[in-house]
Amino acid sequence: METLSVITITLNEERNIPRCLGSVRWADEIVVVDSFSSDGTMETARRFTEKVFQHRYRGSTRQMELGIREATGDWILFLDADEEVSEPLADEIRGMLASGTPYAAFEILRKPQAFGRWIEHGGWFPDYQLRLLRRKDAVAMHAEVHGGFSVSGPRGRMSGPVYHYTYDTIHAYLERMNDYTSLELSNRLARNPEARASWYNLFLSPVAHFLRRFISLKGYRDGFHGFVLALLDGTYALVLYAKLWEYRMRLQEGKGHLPPMTNEDLHAMRRIR
Repeated sequence: METLSVITITLNEERNIPRCLGSVRWADEIVVVDSFSSDGTMETARRFTEKVFQHRYRGSTRQMELGIREATGDWILFLDADEEVSEPLADEIRGMLASGTPYAAFEILRKPQAFGRWIEHGGWFPDYQLRLLRRKDAVAMHAEVHGGFSVSGPRGRMSGPVYHYTYDTIHAYLERMNDYTSLELSNRLARNPEARASWYNLFLSPVAHFLRRFISLKGYRDGFHGFVLALLDGTYALVLYAKLWEYRMRLQEGKGHLPPMTNEDLHAMRRIR
């Protein structure tokens, strides 16, 4: 029978970590890589595993790579601190480990909850992510945001879901949006160093994002929750292009500091505050 290591990265996740790690108590090993939390995350995590490490945050995939180095399992399951493995998925994974498989990795179905409701439309669900991989085959694809891992071998899919407690409040969404738009700006400039924002990007892109989420992807079927999420997605596009405009303006005029665009920039700002 093959073995499983679960890897979770944390920063001030005291509230979420018991639900997350409690859902994988059955795993052969749990590895937690913390980014110097200031709450009780470390102490809480140690109730579930002795393998709790701290390291300066340089991006999610780089933190996960540190976890892989400490892991010993044949398979790796990447689990965010605000996620929970369902019983059907746990049974599926245990069955795969016991019987073996020709696959090198599996995509996992995530079911998101936002503002107290499970979201099933608007492009939020179904959401398959490559999260379960043979440790020896995992290859990191680094990015400031939305990086991940890949494998060269065949992939399968698990049917049981991971529950993703995405946003409890609008405040939480806006906080994450501020970080993600800054990091996404870095991704865009890496792909196209000459990228610019024009007035029609600032005006039309938010409208297009809202219509896609709410109409094309049927976000209206999630009721007012779907409407608010579509509006917020449009706001995300507006903020992203506004930050691109700000970056070009500051670069051209040479006035003030350039806006933060890396994980290290953002964490440095938090330390200063």
